[in-house]
Amino acid sequence: MAAQVFIGIGSNLADPVAQVRRAIDWLDQLPETSRCAASRLYRNPPMGPADQPDYVNAVAEIETGLSPQALLAALQALEAEAGRDRNGRRWGARPLDLDLLIYGDREIEEATLTVPHPGLASRAFVLHPLAEIAPALSVPGLGTVASLAGRVAADDLMAVE
Repeated sequence: MAAQVFIGIGSNLADPVAQVRRAIDWLDQLPETSRCAASRLYRNPPMGPADQPDYVNAVAEIETGLSPQALLAALQALEAEAGRDRNGRRWGARPLDLDLLIYGDREIEEATLTVPHPGLASRAFVLHPLAEIAPALSVPGLGTVASLAGRVAADDLMAVE
C-alpha cells in the first residue's frame, strides 16, 4: 500500500536551482514511487553558519510503497550521487539535502529517522513550500500545514520561479 510522503529538498552548492530541479525528477524514478506534486523553488539565507551561500529549497509530494527506512536510504543515496559528503558539519553547505518530512500519518522515533521531521514546525523554507501544495494536510501531532505556516514568517523567502 502506497503512503503519501513529503520530501524537503535543498541545495546551496553546484548550481542549487539545477540540483533541486534534478532531485524532484529523481524522486519520480525511485522504486515503487511516483511524484504527485512539487512546490515552487525558494531562495533563502542559510540556517546555521552564515559563511555559506543562500539555499534554494522546495517540497515534493510522492506516493511510495517503500518503507520509511528504505526511502531514507534511497534519499541518502541520491544525496551521495549529487556529491554530498556527510562530513559531520551540521547545517553546512551541500549540493543536495533531502529530508523525509512526513510519511503518511506515521510518527517515527528511531536513532536514524524522526518523522515528522523535528524542524518542520519552525522552518519557513519547509512550511511555506509545503503549504503551497498541501495546506490542509494534518501533520501528526502538530496540526495543519496552513496553521503551522501561519505562525512562521516568510520574510526571508524569495520565489525563484
